[in-house]
Amino acid sequence: AIINSMSNQTNNAVIKTSKGNIEIEFYATEAAKTVANFINKAKSGFYNGKIFHRVEDWVIQGGDPLGNGTGGGNMTTELNNKPFVVGSLGVARGQDINISNDAQFFITKADASWLNGQYTNFGIVTKGMDVVNKIQIGDKILKVNIN
Repeated sequence: AIINSMSNQTNNAVIKTSKGNIEIEFYATEAAKTVANFINKAKSGFYNGKIFHRVEDWVIQGGDPLGNGTGGGNMTTELNNKPFVVGSLGVARGQDINISNDAQFFITKADASWLNGQYTNFGIVTKGMDVVNKIQIGDKILKVNIN
C-alpha cells in the first residue's frame, strides 16, 4: 500500500458493517480524548461483532457491549463547537451532561442541531451515508479499521 505522508494516520476509520463500509474522519483536535478512546477500542477489537441496537429515522447507534443500550463505561464529555449535521459521529450519554458512554457511539442520518453543545461530536462520515441509511436494528459492526 502507498502511504500518503501528508495524512495523519489516526485521523480516519472505516466501520465495516454487514451492510457495507462507513468511512469516518475524526475531529482529533476538538475531541482528542474521545477519538483516542474510540481508536484504542477499535484497535483492540472491542467493536468486532457488536450490533446497532438503536435505529430511528434520524440516527443509528451501536457499540454497546450488552447490545441493548445499557452497557459501556463512563468517560468525560468533550463538548465542542462542531454542529451535529448529517453524518456526525457522536457519543451516547445519560442524564449527566458531563459523563458520556465510553463504548456507544451514534451517527446522525439528519440534521440534529438540538444535540449541539450537549453531546460529544467526534467525527463525520466522509463516505458511506448510503450504508448508514440501510442499517437496521441488529445489523453487525464487523470490524473498525483505523487508517
